[in-house]
Amino acid sequence: MDDRLLKAREIINKVDKQMADLFVERMGAAKLVAEYKSEHGMQIFDPVREQEVIKRNSDLVEDPILRAYYVNFIKNNMEVSRNYQSMLMEGVRVAYSGTEGAFAHIAACKLFPTARKISYGNFESAYRAVEKGECECVVLPIENSYNGDVGQVSDLMFSGSLYINEVTELNVSHNLICHKDAKLEDIKQVISHQQALGQCSEYIISHGFSPIEYTNTALAVKKVAELNDKSVAAIGSVEAAEIFGLKVLEKNINSSASNTTRFVVLSRSESKHKRDEMGVHTILLFTVRNQAGALAKAIEVIGRHGFNMRTLRSRPMKELLWQYYFYVEAEGNINTDEGKAMMEDLSDYCDKLKAVGTYIKNI
Repeated sequence: MDDRLLKAREIINKVDKQMADLFVERMGAAKLVAEYKSEHGMQIFDPVREQEVIKRNSDLVEDPILRAYYVNFIKNNMEVSRNYQSMLMEGVRVAYSGTEGAFAHIAACKLFPTARKISYGNFESAYRAVEKGECECVVLPIENSYNGDVGQVSDLMFSGSLYINEVTELNVSHNLICHKDAKLEDIKQVISHQQALGQCSEYIISHGFSPIEYTNTALAVKKVAELNDKSVAAIGSVEAAEIFGLKVLEKNINSSASNTTRFVVLSRSESKHKRDEMGVHTILLFTVRNQAGALAKAIEVIGRHGFNMRTLRSRPMKELLWQYYFYVEAEGNINTDEGKAMMEDLSDYCDKLKAVGTYIKNI
């Protein structure tokens, strides 16, 4: 390797260490600012102050080309500081898909009862909100006991940068929700999220309803309220029906009596569980190399290092025809020496390998 590259990397590592220490010091000052603003009822965003900071600090860089990049650097720093102050002043912000009454909202309330729950229109916008720093974490469904995995969320985890830090289960009871004056014989169409429609497919077919996919169960209930049409019903929660002033015509219409959805909590920070903690599970996403037996060898590596694989499923890669990535959940802690050795051995057979996170499973 060229000596110049080695020297450059040494300098970068040294400066990065200094910047990390300065970042912690700067955020400590931002915390004091947040306390002052809270006490005096001041807004978080102060455009005049920020322009002063940009002007003063950018003048410290003499090179005009680097100065332009430094302005962006300062702006990014101040955005991070604002997000941190917002969290301190307003509490933890939790993103979810849908609106109040959605099952994701119910799960978020269960996990974060005192946090601010912020609604987004779909899974991706909720996920990206955390990546951008608008929220500290996001609660999304990952799997249903009757209808299987939520592919859109798996795809986001595969392509995105967030980590799973917690998994919880929510018993889901689907209900037929309609206009207050509607009767069962009035219903012709039923709208809801595709997962809810799938979980209630037997009921829908037996009544001859026409299913219509919608972005979210609670938003479907809201849509029915807006339509004010006795022939259109929604599938959703009792909470959503109460919020939007509709009637629960029939309860527990899901095909399986034990209808449970698993929700994950994703954030920008990876949770590092101690080596001796009990009940730690690891979630991996990976693609295998185009060679005979690569998947079988990858699975063998996971078992050889003492990780008890509980889930294995594949998902198509949208950008590559007939190519797949794999989702694995296994009992074991990726943060142990054995976990690190497993990841190193897996790299021999995987093109892309990603440890999405660890969580404690109640045992």
